[in-house]
Amino acid sequence: MKKILFVLFFIPIISAAQGWMPTGARSGGVLNTSLTIEDNWAYFNNPGAIGMVEDLSVGVSYENRFLAQDLQSQSIAVAVPTKYGVFSVGGFNYGSTEFRNFKTGVGYAMKLADNFSAGIQINYQGLRLPEFYGSSNTVTGEAGVLLKITDEWNFGASIFNLGRAKLSDFKDDRYNTVLRVGTSFTPSKLMKISAEIWKDLDGPVSLRGGIEYQPFDDFYMRAGIGSQPTAFAFGFGYKWKVIRFDIATAYHQTLGWSPQISFTYEKKK
Repeated sequence: MKKILFVLFFIPIISAAQGWMPTGARSGGVLNTSLTIEDNWAYFNNPGAIGMVEDLSVGVSYENRFLAQDLQSQSIAVAVPTKYGVFSVGGFNYGSTEFRNFKTGVGYAMKLADNFSAGIQINYQGLRLPEFYGSSNTVTGEAGVLLKITDEWNFGASIFNLGRAKLSDFKDDRYNTVLRVGTSFTPSKLMKISAEIWKDLDGPVSLRGGIEYQPFDDFYMRAGIGSQPTAFAFGFGYKWKVIRFDIATAYHQTLGWSPQISFTYEKKK
């Protein structure tokens, strides 16, 4: 319980505490520089990138924030490509009986050109704090785009909480609105380098970078580093036929380690 209260004290610098939570261990391994990653976890990381997904994908993920028993999260993300675009559903549940944050929603994305996709998402989410503070439930929206400038160079952008949904009437407190822009460069088929700028409207600008390297077939190594707050991450991934397994951990300079794991099934056409 003491660690929960300590984390709540740091709510202004932890975006997940107010509604937005990047998810998936592939993303986690590069410290969530994931705007240009085209997989089902784009449901959480960039609603526009999911428009490039071509195969039915289902994933589940587990994360233990700061190794605190009461700060665990479970997530699911599903992407369903059709000839009319890509539909997605998903959600996460984070916290404990004392502090719980959840989100569930649906999304739609489509390719507007061979090198450009855009998507939107509507979420129902809530935050429950200890009894004295009460709880809040609301609807939030988010949107994103992905542009393939060249075969090697991509650009992505997203915004969470378009309508500035309220958290409470006290001091006009609202769910955080997070703006992200980023790019990635693929110098070879074995390596991808990414960089992003994040801005919470109520917080400082955060700079992040990540790298994914494939030393041999179906095995991946990842690392990332960021500022505000200072943090780093690393992880690994393995793909076996239609199953992808990813594991990662991030380190926050004040709160410590946050390991996570995810499994994804992709039904090839």
